[in-house]
Amino acid sequence: MSRVTGPRRRPFSALLLVLALLGVSGCAGAGALGGDGRTLTVAIVANPQMNDAIALSDRFERAHDVRLRFVSLPENQARAKITASTATGGGEFDLVMISNYETPQWAANGWLRDLGPYLDAHPDYDHGDFIPSIRESLSYEGSMYAVPFYGESSFVAYRKDLFAEAGLTMPDNPTWSQIARFAAVLDDEEAGVAGICLRGKPGWGESLAPFNTVVNTFGGRWFDENWRARLTSPEFRAAAGFYVGLLREHGEVGAASAGFSECGTRYTQGQAAMWYDATVMAGVNEDPSSSTVVGKSGYVAAPVRNTPAGGWLYTWALAMPAGTEKPDLAWEFLSWMTDKDYVRLVGETFGWNRVPPGCRRSTYEIPEYREAARAYAEPTLAGIRNANQERTMTKPVPYPGIQFLGIPEFQDLGTRVSRQLSAAIAGRITVDEALRRSQQYAEDVGAAYRETR
Repeated sequence: MSRVTGPRRRPFSALLLVLALLGVSGCAGAGALGGDGRTLTVAIVANPQMNDAIALSDRFERAHDVRLRFVSLPENQARAKITASTATGGGEFDLVMISNYETPQWAANGWLRDLGPYLDAHPDYDHGDFIPSIRESLSYEGSMYAVPFYGESSFVAYRKDLFAEAGLTMPDNPTWSQIARFAAVLDDEEAGVAGICLRGKPGWGESLAPFNTVVNTFGGRWFDENWRARLTSPEFRAAAGFYVGLLREHGEVGAASAGFSECGTRYTQGQAAMWYDATVMAGVNEDPSSSTVVGKSGYVAAPVRNTPAGGWLYTWALAMPAGTEKPDLAWEFLSWMTDKDYVRLVGETFGWNRVPPGCRRSTYEIPEYREAARAYAEPTLAGIRNANQERTMTKPVPYPGIQFLGIPEFQDLGTRVSRQLSAAIAGRITVDEALRRSQQYAEDVGAAYRETR
């Protein structure tokens, strides 16, 4: 039985949030918007997998006589820009890259086109091939409103050579206490190797993603079933103290400003003994064109304390804003970038470690991919299978999501709380002060939900 008791949909509060986000600047790279009927404008998040798609997109352009304009932005900026544009129906983007956080909410608000008719009309696309939990996370009332580009949970990458030299053995299912002990042993300031790399960068999709999995397995929660904020509870306090302490004592230099990309650079350049983050990191770690630690890593399940599992469930996906005037053309590119053939194109062009993972079951049946991903394919799939509230949380909550809260207010609330967390990691405030401030933010949100019950 699901642990979610379920909030009511609140489109009006979502719209207020969007109007606030309209003040956020940061769009770059698109040139003048608009154009002829064979031009598509696509907003995506700047990360390695999306950069590969941009590099390969000229093949689609030639085959379909289409011009593609990409607006590629860092994650925090992309979220704000895409949210504001889609919610107001501006029509500047024909396709947007969003996640399983936004998709169900935006579908309920009427901001996205229902992809069901396209999926039904194109059986060869085989949307049934998507991993079920990933597919369901992008659906609303039984229909998909976005299709996944890649899916992920979270796990730990660790340097097998450094563990062997130190006489340490990493278990397949480590606890956070074990991870902290390993980090203390392997932390080598003189050699420039941090015991562990963890995100400390502000952003609800940055530091709060790994941090919330720690909160969950420590027995914490943001709200109880009656929407009372619980950020100063003993369990939440223990999780925050642990996370901040681990980073301050054995984390990377500049941890308060390090996100996925920064940790990826440090780990692949041999500057961290462990890295807990998204399972998609394995493709970065094993890419010989940029990594100095290829073949040196092991991969194990997300650490736990009081729960059977500790990871998250996330997917970057492509969706059509309701305001696009070129839905059929948008479907052509959307389906090209998320089709089985695209997986093979990436593998054969860039190497099989660069294939978008955690999305289609058929990917894991490709012999070349199975060989390239033998160290991390099964931990990735196991993490996705186990990423549900029943296995990663100890108490019922009134919101969907694991590493995020599936409510519109979380974009603002999560970002504000993450800033407090980063300030504590940087040593500017104490953990207790960070949580007192965060509790006040959360109480305002909880009060609004209690009023509408």
